[in-house]
Amino acid sequence: MAETNIPAKPAPTRKFGRFELRALLNKSARSMLWLVWDERNSQELLLCMPRVAPNSPPAAEHWQKTANAGARVNHPNLAHVVEVGQVEQWPYVAYDRALGETLDERLARGASPLPIEAAEWICQALEGLAFAHESGHAHRDVQAASILISPTNQVRLLGLEVAQEVFPANVDFNAVTRRAVREAAEEDVLCVGLLLHRILSGHPVLEQNDLQLAIQQMQPVGHEVVRLGWETPHPIPDPLRAIGNRATDRQARQRYHMARSFLRALDGWRTAANQDDGGPIALLIDRLQRVGHLPTTTTALNGIAQSSSMQGQHTSALSELVLKDMALSLELLRRVNNSLRQQGAPVDGTVLNMQRAIAMLGLNGVQQAARALKPWPGPLAEVAAGLLRKLMNRVHRAGQIAQELRPAGYDAEVVYLITVMQSLGRLLVQYHFPDDAQQIRQLMVPPEPTADHPHPAPMTEQAAAYAVMGCDLETLGVAVARYWSLGDELLHMIRRQPADAPVRAADSDAEQLRLTCSLANEIVDALELPEAKRQAGIEAATKRYARVLHVGLREVMLALNPDAHADAHAHPLQGDLPPAVAVPKASALRGRLTPSGNGGR
Repeated sequence: MAETNIPAKPAPTRKFGRFELRALLNKSARSMLWLVWDERNSQELLLCMPRVAPNSPPAAEHWQKTANAGARVNHPNLAHVVEVGQVEQWPYVAYDRALGETLDERLARGASPLPIEAAEWICQALEGLAFAHESGHAHRDVQAASILISPTNQVRLLGLEVAQEVFPANVDFNAVTRRAVREAAEEDVLCVGLLLHRILSGHPVLEQNDLQLAIQQMQPVGHEVVRLGWETPHPIPDPLRAIGNRATDRQARQRYHMARSFLRALDGWRTAANQDDGGPIALLIDRLQRVGHLPTTTTALNGIAQSSSMQGQHTSALSELVLKDMALSLELLRRVNNSLRQQGAPVDGTVLNMQRAIAMLGLNGVQQAARALKPWPGPLAEVAAGLLRKLMNRVHRAGQIAQELRPAGYDAEVVYLITVMQSLGRLLVQYHFPDDAQQIRQLMVPPEPTADHPHPAPMTEQAAAYAVMGCDLETLGVAVARYWSLGDELLHMIRRQPADAPVRAADSDAEQLRLTCSLANEIVDALELPEAKRQAGIEAATKRYARVLHVGLREVMLALNPDAHADAHAHPLQGDLPPAVAVPKASALRGRLTPSGNGGR
């Protein structure tokens, strides 16, 4: 008997009201996302609905009211709602499929995106999420399927207010208080951090596609720690790694609590990496143009040009007064070097000596500089002003120590100013962005010890700055110094020796001064340690530089307590060092850094 080919029966069409269900794109513990065909409008849609239907007519009414309010929130990075409706007991929110594919779909079909592309996607998602939070709404179930990416890489967030709280059927919705939006918003931000990990690592976090299940496994609720590994599809830059790891830190207090804070750090790194206009550097320079770099701490120099007593004073006496005001010292350096650049001076002709700067600008120039500064404390509140003064005192102390430790023959003013400039970024952030400075300090506090982590390591200052601003403090300081037309030699000297890098032999005068100032700053950092660790910190810093700078603990202690050793030489190192160290080789730089070459005597 001949076989007959009987065509297979087509699979029955699954229907949801007027919609034809084509594919289930995502299912989590709180929501579902379906790809559907709208027969009435001949349009492909995405239907987002809660995983559990409202359990009473009042609950359904409450859901509809909240979802409609969320649908009215309008932002370029929030998906436009086509319809809010209900089929039987199931409510839904419909979106146009033409808005793009989900993040899940994009990751499944193509190669792993570069870190900069991942940052751009997440930044856009955070823009929309931050706007929704600030409008009083939360998402409550951010998943990879919640992110729509268009062919032009326009990112939109869908599903706002779909996953709502489930209450008993007999609850009075007019009396019950939903979970605070702030608490839900913090969870939204954590989920976005997990999405960043998902994109950068190339695999689901903790092998969970549902981010809510991943959160349940994370500390402090569970026992898992989520950190970016080293085996990733693409190398992850250190700033981006710090941002990602802060977003999912095991200590909830260390994480980003607002989408806007997360966005600022990530966008700061993204703009810096793209060399775009914007980011923390551009924002800081804009602030410099509007309110100056630092506020003046004294008004005693405002009438200096009219003072007959000062007209006949030696420039050394005047420079001593100027150096007591950190803001004025920096302003004079800025003005004199900017003037030199405008006159076509060579790029390596930076003026680093205050006496020479005063001689070139004259008393009227000093007075103009003093009047251009804002009086203390500028726009700062009392607490922030106190923290800035404390930091300035620390920087001043480091400058004094560097003067005592400087190589023989070098100008004390130059060494002091280089030491101050090594902390320029810290000073500027404390003045212009005190909230960011506070966040950075908080991240540097060691987390609470746990059974799994009895000795948790604190975050370094660099990593903390990355996590808050997307840029480290030293880069900010160098960028401002470049903006001030300071030369390449100074741009090199104001970079501190990295704490994790070995100290190698100084092959130039500039390197020797840079290391001397770095040692002074490390000693001051050690003085901030708890008393039990202070001496060990000073000894460790001294040991790092001892061979290269030919200093020992005795010289460091003399530098810390110069008044207690009145019988010591004016330069405690002179006479104790070999001749080759006491009298460094001559160089063009040395001619500008020594007293005989300062031009102001």
